[in-house]
Amino acid sequence: MNFFDKLSAAVERNQSLLCVGLDPNPDLLPSRYGSNLTPESLLGALRDWLHEVIAQSSELVCAYKPTLGFYTALGSGGLDLLQQILAAVPAEIPVILDAKHSDLVTAAPLARTMFTQWRVDAVTLSPYAGQDLVAPFLLYPGKAVFVLCRTANAAAVTVQGAPGAEAPLYLQLVNEAKTWGPPEQLGLELGTSQAEVLARVRAAAPERLILLRGLWSAGSDLTQMLAAGLNTSGSGLIVPVPQEFLGQIPAAPPIRALRDAIQQQRAQTEPDRSTCAVWFADVCLLNQSVHADLILQLYDLGCVKFGSFVQASGATFPYYIDLRTVISNPQVFHAVLNAYTAVLQTLQFDRIAGIPYGSLPTATGLALRLGYPMIFPRKEVKAHGTRRLIEGYFQPGETVVVVDDILISGKSALEGAQKLASVGLNVQDIVVLIDHGQGVQDKLQANGYRGHAVLSLAEIAETLYQAGRIREEQFQLLGGS
Repeated sequence: MNFFDKLSAAVERNQSLLCVGLDPNPDLLPSRYGSNLTPESLLGALRDWLHEVIAQSSELVCAYKPTLGFYTALGSGGLDLLQQILAAVPAEIPVILDAKHSDLVTAAPLARTMFTQWRVDAVTLSPYAGQDLVAPFLLYPGKAVFVLCRTANAAAVTVQGAPGAEAPLYLQLVNEAKTWGPPEQLGLELGTSQAEVLARVRAAAPERLILLRGLWSAGSDLTQMLAAGLNTSGSGLIVPVPQEFLGQIPAAPPIRALRDAIQQQRAQTEPDRSTCAVWFADVCLLNQSVHADLILQLYDLGCVKFGSFVQASGATFPYYIDLRTVISNPQVFHAVLNAYTAVLQTLQFDRIAGIPYGSLPTATGLALRLGYPMIFPRKEVKAHGTRRLIEGYFQPGETVVVVDDILISGKSALEGAQKLASVGLNVQDIVVLIDHGQGVQDKLQANGYRGHAVLSLAEIAETLYQAGRIREEQFQLLGGS
């Protein structure tokens, strides 16, 4: 079971958005476990305490969050303790390892240790090294990361709030992190007790799960914080249990009271569950595109633009689909290749042909992934060198599938297919990422080709509109109805 499914199941089963920190902090060890302890007896006391915390809270929380730094501070015995505590967590409750990892060089081996040896479900990461730091952790299917975008300590305001209130650094981090991974693998970690800060992050990332911390500062208002952070389905937040609850005897009553208070406010926010998803409340499950995550990633990457744009055909559109930036984002490019692959695996062909220039990186990636040789028709034949119309090795009579990026008029795909046919190759299928509609598929069929599109423009418009990414007028511009 992947992290988000596991988390969703725990939320439903325990009716809770609460997360308990399993931190072996000697300074917070309850006095009932002794004082003036030796290093060995301290480890035993911390273990007994955390076991008690798990026993008191396992039916009241949706996740546990051990902080790696507390364990490493205890030396080799601390890492042994970590594995003992991880083993004590019920298998049905996800574990988020609060590592705040930030070192690029050690990212890959640490991801392997955390996810395959320690078997945690998610990990927190610091964002400064960018997407390259996050990428090794996203290679593990079913696992997730939370990118730290803001902390609650006052001294960090001068950095995280720069250069000013209009566009603070933490919001820039949110917008950047959204392009690093899909919602089911990448959430945000936010430290704040200010409802307005949480509201700004929620507005910037309506579909992302937010791991909240620093909530319990003096003067914070739980009701306002929940109103600011819960999504329209009454979910999308993981709320920390105050550390002082964990030292009480027993700890269950105050945790239960907090859970019930949150549940009461969730009930006021939450719509009828028979119509909408738990975690993707901005997109109704009854109409949700199977490619909703990919569409949202493309939008967050800036691939959908509004304005006045002249197309290659000479027509002027009030929007522009720009897929050129996808190749600079490995995570989104990987998702695009997956989407193409699902279509190509249903077809019969000998070689893949990319149409210059936009689809050549995609065709190359697909050739490598699927193990098929690649060729491509030149846009123009040069007057020097081999003067070849088709680059790459092929035999006349072979079947070639044409890969292009967007069908608007179909001109580039048809011209490429005709060049391939002129040298004796058999072209039956043309596969694109996005079909603008307007009868282009019929045009391909009239010329003897079968057209296949991963996405339609109408599907993109509907998903973005339901997710709150675009306004009504933008929805109409994209041809929504």
